[in-house]
Amino acid sequence: MKGFAARMEGSQEYYFSKKLREVNRLIQEGKPVLNLGIGSPDLSPASEVIEALKNAASNERIHGYQSYQGLPELRAEMASYYSKNFNVTLDPESEILPLAGSKEGIMHISMAFLNPGDEVLIPDPGYPTYGSVTQLLGGICSPYYLDLNQSGRPNLEDLESKGLDRVKLMWINYPHMPTGAQGNQAIFKELLAFAKRHDIVLVHDNPYAHILNPQPQSILSLPEAKSHAMELNSLSKTYNIPGWRIGMLCGRKDWVDAVIRVKSNQDSGMFYGLQKGAIEALKLGPDWFDRLNEIYTKRRTLIWKLAELMDLSVQKDQAGLFVWGKVASDQNAEELVDKLLYEDQIFITPGKIFGPSGESYVRISLCQPEYKIQEAIQRIKKKSSK
Repeated sequence: MKGFAARMEGSQEYYFSKKLREVNRLIQEGKPVLNLGIGSPDLSPASEVIEALKNAASNERIHGYQSYQGLPELRAEMASYYSKNFNVTLDPESEILPLAGSKEGIMHISMAFLNPGDEVLIPDPGYPTYGSVTQLLGGICSPYYLDLNQSGRPNLEDLESKGLDRVKLMWINYPHMPTGAQGNQAIFKELLAFAKRHDIVLVHDNPYAHILNPQPQSILSLPEAKSHAMELNSLSKTYNIPGWRIGMLCGRKDWVDAVIRVKSNQDSGMFYGLQKGAIEALKLGPDWFDRLNEIYTKRRTLIWKLAELMDLSVQKDQAGLFVWGKVASDQNAEELVDKLLYEDQIFITPGKIFGPSGESYVRISLCQPEYKIQEAIQRIKKKSSK
């Protein structure tokens, strides 16, 4: 054995891949672990979405390989979704690429644009996959910081003072995960102008657009945004189908074509039945989002109570599927996470996995029913009363 590829030296197993094995081990040992760590929606898809999947799967003629670009009617429905929800016009023939979840899009985009040594601007804190993919491809991660008192505005002045000649890509994400910063059109305009000045490919990762977010937005709604911006989106959170792995990339034709060249060498298209289900999901209107957010609003109110019992400081203007809380000055976030898991059987996520700026924070998911969050509250209350 001559050893693993050099790129593996800086690569770690994804946190949740490793940690959930530990959580599952505790559950198998009989521990009643409440999982408030991971953002996997527990709610069901709409009945018409399930029905479309079942009807398609029962057709014996649709189980072969599918197109690398997805069904034309799926791309058309994705274009319609963008038109209805963001007032964005996309050509379904050339500006939309269905993906097996937006996470694979991060890899495909990075492979299409990055050479070893290229720099990538990555939010700190931010989704760990931005950094891990960059490192796997020999890129250099350059963190940037967000002002949570300004809707998550990046410190662009600081970035420009450092020099940006080697920067090729910049990842942005609003509503931001993990902090819940909502972003706004003013920030998008600044970012687009920044990308144009420095000839940077700006990629907006937008899977939480409709979750507890009063103003869903797309960077592609800005005039001439396609010159320097692309957008990833996902049906996982919005339509309760994370395990189906359905996402999309939207942007200008030549950039989408470059990503297709990568993707077509790595998979053979999405299962027909999943595509038919996705088409029905994308047809759902405002009532679907309203019902979803009514549930998440109630859960978030309970999570706020839990956070207060844990002495966390929380900004209540957060959007998305999580609550981001700062631990008390006399606490250590990682120690708190372990203490909750091993003493109280409550799993939450340490903020440090999202970058150094998350060191004093924890993230709590809204993806559990109210009675389980109430159970977590009771466990903490019971412990406090002793």
